[in-house]
Amino acid sequence: MARAPVVVYPPAEGGGGGRRVRADGTILGIAYSEADLLEFLRRAGLDPEGIRLDDPDLIEWRGGGPDVWL
Repeated sequence: MARAPVVVYPPAEGGGGGRRVRADGTILGIAYSEADLLEFLRRAGLDPEGIRLDDPDLIEWRGGGPDVWL
């Protein structure tokens, strides 16, 4: 099975939260919410209107799903 092209890493420790986001091997930044993640994906060329955050073929969530940010 192919790996998802987007990886959302576990929330950072230390109170501030935020999750590192990588797409096709490139770090896009630290997302603090679903809105941040969608903006990173838009900048990477994806249409945010067509993105399902629970799509395992697109996004690999590590350390919790789209409802975990802290």
